[in-house]
Amino acid sequence: MNPDTQRNRQQVPLARPELGAREEELVLAVLRSGQLSLGEMGGRFEREFAAWLGVEDAVMVSSGTAALHLGVRMLGWGEGDEVVTSPFSFVASANCLLYEGAKPVFADVEEETLDLDPAAAAAAVGERTVGLLPVHIFGFPAAMPGLEALAQRHGLGILEDACEALGAIDSEGRKVGARGNLATFAFYANKQMTTGEGGMIVPRDPGEAARLRSERNQGRAVDMGWLDHDRLGFNYRLSDLAAALGVAQVEKLDSLLARRAAVARMYEQRLAGLEGVRTPVASRGAEVRSWFVYTVRLPRGADRDAVIRRLAGRGVASKAYLPCIHLFPHLRELGYSEGQFPVAEAAAADSLALPFFPAMGEAQVDRVCQELAAALGQGS
Repeated sequence: MNPDTQRNRQQVPLARPELGAREEELVLAVLRSGQLSLGEMGGRFEREFAAWLGVEDAVMVSSGTAALHLGVRMLGWGEGDEVVTSPFSFVASANCLLYEGAKPVFADVEEETLDLDPAAAAAAVGERTVGLLPVHIFGFPAAMPGLEALAQRHGLGILEDACEALGAIDSEGRKVGARGNLATFAFYANKQMTTGEGGMIVPRDPGEAARLRSERNQGRAVDMGWLDHDRLGFNYRLSDLAAALGVAQVEKLDSLLARRAAVARMYEQRLAGLEGVRTPVASRGAEVRSWFVYTVRLPRGADRDAVIRRLAGRGVASKAYLPCIHLFPHLRELGYSEGQFPVAEAAAADSLALPFFPAMGEAQVDRVCQELAAALGQGS
């Protein structure tokens, strides 16, 4: 077989979870226990996650989207209310508002971080505004002190979407999600840690924690009988099988984060010589990114679709990441259109996610960077 052909068949995937003997051990323990849901492993996962984050409590749910939805309900956002948020995000950060009849009001993002711009958010606050939903996009901490000051001036609630930012450090040296606001995390397979599917919400007090645990379980309070329900709820439970993965992943989370950061540094070094390619900022002052994906901005005028096809043909996965959510059909119906958020739209037009996972080695990073250079016509 031609060496180039063999190399192309060994595809470099966009993401790959890191699962091993410890995950197998804990999942097997749950299987042998016979209690696959609402068992001891779920409570253990919540306690160990909360301890790692440095908060009093955390409530596990079936997804980051479920966490956001319960957060919206906890804050009482509903019909006729408006919530200021980012158009450069995964769609769940807008959909969670629509579930309860609230309207997402988008504001543009900062050029460097792609997080919600506090000045733009302030300009978007109106008579119907009840809250802010900042997204810590691609793991870089949003400007929370400024957004909290804005919320305080106008009496607004805050729900943090930290689903991409587990382990990030904010401008005041605190872990994202540990500032005392309702905050959400997600554990999909490409995240910093994974339970396959799953999420977590950090409550502000024990009363909220109890309500969240009730609403994730069809509105049944912890001390109620099997079919007793005292409020509207949902099936947002996470199984103990998934929680077992979570326990194992929390145990090695510091290592996972460090290795992701090491891969990001390799990319930064190797992409420095590519003309027009802009790499993500790793830190700014006290702010430190938690590496969720590695997304570059392509040179102006580059044909991103052609780059993706060329990389795929050479065995390297990549993806346009992310589209602006205000341009999705169901959000256009609220009156949004092209040209309203130029910074976000520019990022959506030229951002490209490259393969990124903790086990990536130097040879794989070298290959990705060489193929990207060739796809951009900058190969040697």
